[in-house]
Amino acid sequence: MSSKQLINVSVIVPCRNEEKYIGKCLDSILQNDYSEGHIEVLVVDGMSEDRTRTIVGEFAEKHNFIKLHDNLQKIVPTAMNIGIGNATGEIIIRMDAHSTYAKDYILKCVQNLRDRQADNVGGVWITRPGDNSFMGQSIALALSHPFGVGNAHFRIGLKEARVVDTVPFGCYRKEVFGRIGLFNEHLVRNQDIELNLRLKKAGGKILLVPDIISYYHARSTLSSLAKNNFWNGCWVVYSTRFAKLPFSPRHLIPLAFVMTLLGSLGLSLLFHPLIYLFLGVAGSHALANVMFSFGIARERGFSFFPFLIPTFLVLHLSYGVGSLWGIWKLFRKKIIATKRGSPATGEALP
Repeated sequence: MSSKQLINVSVIVPCRNEEKYIGKCLDSILQNDYSEGHIEVLVVDGMSEDRTRTIVGEFAEKHNFIKLHDNLQKIVPTAMNIGIGNATGEIIIRMDAHSTYAKDYILKCVQNLRDRQADNVGGVWITRPGDNSFMGQSIALALSHPFGVGNAHFRIGLKEARVVDTVPFGCYRKEVFGRIGLFNEHLVRNQDIELNLRLKKAGGKILLVPDIISYYHARSTLSSLAKNNFWNGCWVVYSTRFAKLPFSPRHLIPLAFVMTLLGSLGLSLLFHPLIYLFLGVAGSHALANVMFSFGIARERGFSFFPFLIPTFLVLHLSYGVGSLWGIWKLFRKKIIATKRGSPATGEALP
């Protein structure tokens, strides 16, 4: 694609308290093979309390196409809507501050959007360790393995481009937002899934392309992994309060796992044979965990084995418990709304 054929692109980077990664993210954007005259970078910051804003300001002083915008609501969908409202490009690309991008990321997004007549294009998310510790590397390995994340092709990879329901981040034609509306600001998470659902219902084409590469920096401790995954699990259920979202089996398996464990263990106090169901489910998971952890360790090194087992366990339990918490929040909101005699409305979770 020659410089005369380049389409103006607006890159939107929502962020909050990302001093560790925002510089790496912006550096990778600057290193992209796309003419500076055809790109603007809008960093929409959720009033960060660390050095994020200072770092972005330093980049903006050197590059006038990098601009900092405030996001008083501090959540991603609001950041995206602020960015879209200020964007001048024909194409909108969301980029995550916790990630870095291949040098041809922007160019390949634009080319595939144009040549394949798509409305939204995304690529593969390669997970990198948050640090070089065995735990940090084990978390990255678990987040790239089917036992950890199911059949999420953007995480585990694919060989050929395919039409999908959603993609990470996304490269959109700007006119799409005029046609289907902006991001749903009730959805602290899963806002991209909901928007892409609207896009598909409107006849839009969403494409996942294997050679469009970004690199996600995973959490490096079990506690940070559990916290992030808990809220992911919560929002996959709680989001249904604000929008009709499609579930895939991989989203609900951790919930079924946790509910079976808790239910069989609790009911075994009343009906003792149910303890065998608890032991069977727990034992089956433990056996699968050991097998997959051993398989990964055999390729990567057996020093990872004792770290992979708790990582997979925390990954599944935290997501399942989060989904259970999401169900409780939905149920609680309905009870409150019934007592008030009004529809279930209220504030979003953090």
